[in-house]
Amino acid sequence: MNTSFIRDYYNNYDEDSRTQSRHGAVEFITNMKYIRAYVPQGGKILDVGAGTGVYSIALAMDGYDIHAIELVEHNIELFRAKLQSKGASLPVEQGNALDLSRYADESFDAVLLFGPLYHLYTKEDKLTALREAKRVLKPDGHLFAAYCMNEATIIQYCFKGDGSEMLRCLQKGMFTPDYHCVSEPSEIFEQVRLEDIDELNREAGLHREKIVASDLFSRYIRDRLPGFSDEVYQTYVKYHLSICERPDLIGATNHSLDILTKE
Repeated sequence: MNTSFIRDYYNNYDEDSRTQSRHGAVEFITNMKYIRAYVPQGGKILDVGAGTGVYSIALAMDGYDIHAIELVEHNIELFRAKLQSKGASLPVEQGNALDLSRYADESFDAVLLFGPLYHLYTKEDKLTALREAKRVLKPDGHLFAAYCMNEATIIQYCFKGDGSEMLRCLQKGMFTPDYHCVSEPSEIFEQVRLEDIDELNREAGLHREKIVASDLFSRYIRDRLPGFSDEVYQTYVKYHLSICERPDLIGATNHSLDILTKE
């Protein structure tokens, strides 16, 4: 796993602005809804790839017992500054999703993988991250794994503007013949399809409770959302939550949330 591109990216990326935007907030609201639904109040949660603490801090304020691990030192600095500003405290450690050996077997009610699987480019690394999360999960615990989906990326980024970005990607050999994205570490993000996720779950020995489209159409209409009145925006969020579990829409979302248990 080459971490230099990831560190460079997050050293210069304002993750908090994204999650605080209206389209980013839809993803946050959706993920928080399902965490609260599946994890008992006060449960012990490991946030792997915790970033700047967006989920960790919110869940800690909800009364959960949060432990966080993050790869990028810059993110950890921002995370700790937020904790200090709120007069809060929770363990935040530097580390890698591929090695959770500091944590005991079956010690968490839930594990969040909100980010690591975006940046792991080999099947072997993805399986290692899933198996490590599974190892530290209690027998009746839940694993929440987030992915970046293939088709949303192609439509929104490769065909943006005049669409010429798609031609550049084709020239660089960034697709298989059936247009599955082929990512390198320098591209930062790894895209998957549902069949890829299903295969990983089978090999990792994980059972799906459900899979959710975390942001779905929110990114497609991101330029319109700021102009919505509060009433219209809240209506949109309710609409989103009513359709985000529909299996026919999973491939269209930018971010999916796979909710898993041990087999």
